[in-house]
Amino acid sequence: MTATARKTPLSECSALFRQPGPWCSVYIDASTGTVDSLRAHDVIPENVHNELQRAGASKADVKAVDQALRESSKGLPDPVSQVLLVRDGEVALNERFHGHLVMKSFVTVDTVPHLVPLLRHRPEQFPYVVAEVSRDGGEVRLAYAGTTAAGRSVEVEGSTENLKKVPGGGWSQGGLQHRTENIWKVNASEVAAEIDRVVYEVHPKLVIIAGDVRARQLVRDQLAKESAVVASVVESHTRTGGADHHEFNLQVESLVAQKLAEVQEELLNRLRMQEGQANPRAATGIGAVVTALQQAQVDVLMIQASEWQDSTLLALDAEPWVATSDGERAGAGVLGEVPAQSALVRAAALTDCRVLFLPDGVLDKDESVSALLRWSTGPNVPGS
Repeated sequence: MTATARKTPLSECSALFRQPGPWCSVYIDASTGTVDSLRAHDVIPENVHNELQRAGASKADVKAVDQALRESSKGLPDPVSQVLLVRDGEVALNERFHGHLVMKSFVTVDTVPHLVPLLRHRPEQFPYVVAEVSRDGGEVRLAYAGTTAAGRSVEVEGSTENLKKVPGGGWSQGGLQHRTENIWKVNASEVAAEIDRVVYEVHPKLVIIAGDVRARQLVRDQLAKESAVVASVVESHTRTGGADHHEFNLQVESLVAQKLAEVQEELLNRLRMQEGQANPRAATGIGAVVTALQQAQVDVLMIQASEWQDSTLLALDAEPWVATSDGERAGAGVLGEVPAQSALVRAAALTDCRVLFLPDGVLDKDESVSALLRWSTGPNVPGS
């Protein structure tokens, strides 16, 4: 496994946002349903096909979308959500996610791609490591939150000689048991070394260790400091026959969700600390946030997910990328009036900042779009 740093969803979007339209953007419920052939292979593609034709999509784009939608979602448990982008008759992005739609479905032909659903299903790069260990080695897997793609993994095969302790007394048995314990430690050190290698290269926010009780302890004891501080143990032995993998997966999902919530709370605390500051490094409200994005000043963009669904902003073909009115274009051309969330996310991607979608009620109504800034701008952020 080559554990090189993976591009974030937002950095992947940046390249797409720089390409001219028209773009076909599709976000649908792609669940197979109870009648797989009818729902997945006939009904959905036909409905999308008709919507794209009404929206003025080219024949090449309609054909490319139709072919992509006819790929089966089998293998993914219902419900399944799908994000699809097509341009110039080519599929630029096609991702399926296990889970319900996170926003209203849409089929559009527009000057910019609409990628808000992608970022809400797969928020930001959140790598984590799962190590399933036993006394003869283990599997170390690198995964990313919010994606169904199989993680890259390495199988660590340790020594199996004299692996089991022998009951009984006597000098020979004692020596054998000591040698067995040493073999366990050596095997565990190899697993720990693989975990450390991934942690050093990718810097995951979480390491999950499962498996044999003694092996878990030995592996954790031999982790480097950087790995140990993010390590959590799951009381599940998955490397045995009849192991409950469903329960194990639920525990992993719970730990990942907990860590994501901690990251979110940390950012919200940073935002709250800026309230009332003379020179805040934060902006609240659509006007102030757009102004900060125009200056590439935003470090973290926070959007209350359900807000701004019906609002629009201007998407520009060059810096400053987004505007609330024609007078803010600074000489850039207008690509079109697009949904506010899409315009904000596009500007964020093109100015290399993070985006965090928040659930309802986390931010006040008048602060449903906020941002942490890279530098302060004085007592009042222009545009606020």
